[in-house]
Amino acid sequence: MKKYLVYIVTLVHLVSLSSCVDTDEQPNTPTGNFEALWQIMDEHYCFFDYKQHEYGLDWNAVYNNYKVRVSDKMNSQQLFEVLTDMLSELRDGHVNLTSAMDYGRYWAWHEAYPQNFSDTLERRYMSTDYKIAGGLRYRVLDDNIGYIRYESFMTPVGEGNLDDCLSYLMLCRGLIIDIRNNGGGELTTAERLAGRFIQEKTLVGYMQHKTGKGHNDFSDLEERWLEPSSNLRWHKGVCVLTNRSVFSAANDFAVIMHALPNVRIVGDHTGGGSGMPMSSSLPNGWSVRYSACPMYDRNKQQTEFGINPDIKIDLTDEATSQGIDLIIEAARRYFKTHSFK
Repeated sequence: MKKYLVYIVTLVHLVSLSSCVDTDEQPNTPTGNFEALWQIMDEHYCFFDYKQHEYGLDWNAVYNNYKVRVSDKMNSQQLFEVLTDMLSELRDGHVNLTSAMDYGRYWAWHEAYPQNFSDTLERRYMSTDYKIAGGLRYRVLDDNIGYIRYESFMTPVGEGNLDDCLSYLMLCRGLIIDIRNNGGGELTTAERLAGRFIQEKTLVGYMQHKTGKGHNDFSDLEERWLEPSSNLRWHKGVCVLTNRSVFSAANDFAVIMHALPNVRIVGDHTGGGSGMPMSSSLPNGWSVRYSACPMYDRNKQQTEFGINPDIKIDLTDEATSQGIDLIIEAARRYFKTHSFK
């Protein structure tokens, strides 16, 4: 199986989120770096209350539990391990600690679950005569259903790419968009693709911004509206294929598409990652990234831990050994038995 990194979600109008934040000056010692990291998260992380409700996160208790593990006599490797362990208490794939020697991460959001994707099956269904348009690979399956594979929103797709792709698939009776293992990338790319499937300006979700250092210091909910593309649009049914490795901008794409009447989500629960990331530096120069701006679906529900599919199905070893991708086949079967309005 391929190993996918978690990508930073970006918005053009939120470029400032990548800048460093001010913290009280701490000495460049293991203890000072621990205090600086805990403070940065305490003042700027956006999901404390939500995660306290979901699984009992207590950030003050985390401080007490990890402070006793830190000593000014420890070396850099030992400190990095303790700080990474502390950050893992947040259960957030957007939270990373970066140094020259290692990349601290929490990947249990997908590593602890079935992959529900097979490179071998992907090659079987795509064959070798597929077409490529920017980050898209696409073809017509033998039952006249269009199939688009989009592996990462870090790989751009232009309006011309989308026009050519949809023109080629226009006579298909349905469309499958496979974003399994898509770890995210540019949110603007995800929105550009989603705009091809809406027919009018649509409320797709909400966002908040941190306004102070308190855990509950947020702006009012700000509406997120998506305009339909002025180019070629798809009017028939769509099935979006997901698994636990759908994260960040890809998770947001699934959330947006789930709000549309002619779309069904098929496969596994998505991985989540709905906080817009921000970064800061510790006294020793290590960089920490964290979720700073929470995003919600159109019903004002958190999607930090992902969303459920409309049709839940897993791959099995038996079907995979026979060359059958049960998630793709479930989408094909849905088109045969249901009509979209």
